[in-house]
Amino acid sequence: MRSAVFYGKHDLRIEDHEMPKVGPKDVLIQVKACGVCGTDVHIYEGDKGAAEVTPPTILGHEFSGVITEVGSEVQHYQVGDRVCIDPNCYCGACDPCRKGVAHYCEHMIGYGTTVNGGFAEYCAVDERQVYKLGEHTTFEQGAMTEPVACCLHGMDMCEIQPGHQVVIIGGGMIGLLQLQLARLAGAAKIALLEPVESKREVAKKLGADVCIDPIHEDVKACLKEAGMTWVNTVIECVGRPSTIEQAIDIAGNKAVVMMFGLTKPDETISVKPFEIFRKELELKASYINPYTQKRALDLIDSGRLDVSSMVYEICGLDRLADILGKPELRAKGKYIISPEK
Repeated sequence: MRSAVFYGKHDLRIEDHEMPKVGPKDVLIQVKACGVCGTDVHIYEGDKGAAEVTPPTILGHEFSGVITEVGSEVQHYQVGDRVCIDPNCYCGACDPCRKGVAHYCEHMIGYGTTVNGGFAEYCAVDERQVYKLGEHTTFEQGAMTEPVACCLHGMDMCEIQPGHQVVIIGGGMIGLLQLQLARLAGAAKIALLEPVESKREVAKKLGADVCIDPIHEDVKACLKEAGMTWVNTVIECVGRPSTIEQAIDIAGNKAVVMMFGLTKPDETISVKPFEIFRKELELKASYINPYTQKRALDLIDSGRLDVSSMVYEICGLDRLADILGKPELRAKGKYIISPEK
């Protein structure tokens, strides 16, 4: 099968790979759509993502497709089912799993990170990680389930209440998802900080009350003019020290600052503890997607969450290395890989 195999920093090869072996509890999925994630970029750049990657590995953890084979002990799925997957498989027996924090599982398997994933024509997956797509959900939308699930975990931690004021920093796919989730949570006013005009335009259509160009506009002045004088929540979706520091600066008293964007492992931020003390800020971060995959899938299928407006292009495996290696391409929006192209 054709696959995108990661061999090391800046070394991604499209090559023929042996078909996955289907264990008794596995299903074989013909991949129809696999999203390009920021974690894939970090791995491609030689940085540590959410999990350790040992080359050679087929990347890709946001994927959906059709089941073409089932193992002898599979009970809940059959050939022909349209499905997506939760890529993070927990053992269920270690201390973190037994304490209810399974996303810190000591033996976690990650499809597309620790084992082969979805940037290939086929992937074998434990049936525990499989979810049937709703009748209204396309394969491209199904591939967005995992990032939505991650966003839901972060949103849960933000504890947004009806009437709150929320600022989202970064208008990429994650920022646009968080914007919509904040609206669904009852936020009264939502501002988006994003320098790219086309992304600000999408944000307006998705419900942003205020869209600010942080490069050419005075952010605090714009927020004040919009009546956002007590920002309850700031969600940083860029993953840069400067924007994390900005999030802390614009947060209101007793606000939650969610550091959702993934920085490089060795980057640091400059924080004045007195500022955190004075405003009683809560600095939080969100790690992967524990217990939120089904909620994400149901939300997408309901039509209440738009996961399509931020998709820029659907393309084949041959484009993947170019996309991972060029920030100017990724700045245009979300890319979905279809191994059939």
